[in-house]
Amino acid sequence: MAEEVDRRGQILDAAFEEFSTKGFKGATIKSIAGAAGLQSPALIYWYFPDKEALFDAVLHTHAPLRTTVDDPASMMDRPPEEVLPEIARAYFATVNNPVSQRMMKLLVGEAMRRPGLADMLGRATAAKVLGFLKQYLSRQVELGRLRPHDVRSGARAFVGMLIPQAAGKIVFPALREDDLTDEEHLKTAIGIFLEGLRPKD
Repeated sequence: MAEEVDRRGQILDAAFEEFSTKGFKGATIKSIAGAAGLQSPALIYWYFPDKEALFDAVLHTHAPLRTTVDDPASMMDRPPEEVLPEIARAYFATVNNPVSQRMMKLLVGEAMRRPGLADMLGRATAAKVLGFLKQYLSRQVELGRLRPHDVRSGARAFVGMLIPQAAGKIVFPALREDDLTDEEHLKTAIGIFLEGLRPKD
């Protein structure tokens, strides 16, 4: 069993390097097997049914945000003052990793040219996070902590507040010139977000 866990980890590490260096299209099962030190590419299919499943597992392993929303039931009744900063910190942890940044740049560029990959990326990351946020905000409305609102828009608004901070680290360095830290930003942004959704007396 331990050997299987080690082998799966080897494959994921090699796949991450291949995807982050070559993009989704350039990384092949054969090249990933070689990077993992496997004698046969067929061994990868023992753990993952296809390249898409392997890619999804890589995203899951290297994206703290995905892991954070994997167990929604445990978070639904917790107050937004706790949960929203946790999600924001997980998002920033992903974009702060230089290797993750490299992978994101490659995959976003490739996704612009390949609608199928863009759809896969959307389902693997954005849709899961927005889906969680919609459920979570709905539950907070039920609990009376937030006022009734369109949670689809609320989820997008929350994520939208984080994107400029992340973009400054990946594609627009000029956005970092004011030296705003992640903690400073999330404290202020979440405060504004929650103040706007407080129940009216």
